[in-house]
Amino acid sequence: MSVNPNRSAARAWVEIDLPAIDRNVGRIKQALPAHVRYVAVVKADAYGHGMPEVATRLLQAGVDSFAVANVAEAARLREIGHDADILLLSPTLPGEMPRALSLGLDVTLNSLDEAKAILAAAAKSGAKAKAHVKVDTGMGRAGVWHERAAELFAFVQASDAFEWRGVYTHFSDADSDAAYTQGQRAIFLRLLELIPVAVRSGLMIHADNSAGLESFSASAPFNAVRVGLMQYGLPPSTGSFLASLRPEPVLSFHARVVLVKDLPAGTAVSYNRTKVLTRPTRVAIVAVGYGDGVPTAASNRGYFLVRGKRCPILGRVTMDQTIVDVTDMAGAAVGDIATILGAQGDDRITVAEFCAWADCIPWEALCTLTQRVQRVYRTDRT
Repeated sequence: MSVNPNRSAARAWVEIDLPAIDRNVGRIKQALPAHVRYVAVVKADAYGHGMPEVATRLLQAGVDSFAVANVAEAARLREIGHDADILLLSPTLPGEMPRALSLGLDVTLNSLDEAKAILAAAAKSGAKAKAHVKVDTGMGRAGVWHERAAELFAFVQASDAFEWRGVYTHFSDADSDAAYTQGQRAIFLRLLELIPVAVRSGLMIHADNSAGLESFSASAPFNAVRVGLMQYGLPPSTGSFLASLRPEPVLSFHARVVLVKDLPAGTAVSYNRTKVLTRPTRVAIVAVGYGDGVPTAASNRGYFLVRGKRCPILGRVTMDQTIVDVTDMAGAAVGDIATILGAQGDDRITVAEFCAWADCIPWEALCTLTQRVQRVYRTDRT
């Protein structure tokens, strides 16, 4: 997706290509077996893309349900008019439980104590608690530790106040350690055998995300998948079931050049003088910095595209501005567009490249685009 120079008058903005989401979801759904439910992960403001617009588009594209991090995110999703199933992926605080129940959310049970607290809240409200049980098979974060999962399974199954809707786990290293992931999968599969077949047949069973998708055979119990990065246009890992799919980039990140000037050789550039110019240099000051989502780790390492050419970052990225070298480019001027992520001319800066410069992961690169950066939504290909 190339930037449209007339699309925004903002100093810094991201463009979200909504039709690309449609196409990505279509490709993913076509590749998944018909019985596998598509759970669209839209936490952290839809990975920085903007939840209201993206969630609406995802529903139109045919996803089955949503997953968010917490009750506040789920409430926002409900407020924009969506009555789809919403799964809370994080533990629920006691004070949040009444609201979670009133909103009809699927809570995640991570411990016996949490399950008992949800049960008490349900008894007060008269509502039935819709719940998924999460099992920690080696992530070491949320979820009941797998050696204690049987007790929680039995508690949920025994209570009429629970509508047990699903059971799941989370792989910690699906994109790089297949053996460890297989070990987590094996633990989870063994635990599923503890659930009576009559109960298990009615549950959503999910373990995979975009990084860890594996084949869903007819005999496998998995019938749902959590999709995050791939629907936003980032390719899956090479070991993924969907590795052959090539999703389209959805987001691009741009800012304006606000000043162009010439500096002599020997000039120290930006805070702490981490870059000293070795030649007379023309620099462009771009109205974007770590206050917008360009991390300081990219200082003296990354590039922006200006007039279709790669321009190295000079010195330290500051809160509101970044300095780039435009010496070898004819005609750089105030008002030019600098592309931080995405295509300009015949070149493209990918999220993977950006992450290498910024010492971060793709999720972080997208989620740290701040609210100061205007979101511009493209509803067509123009």
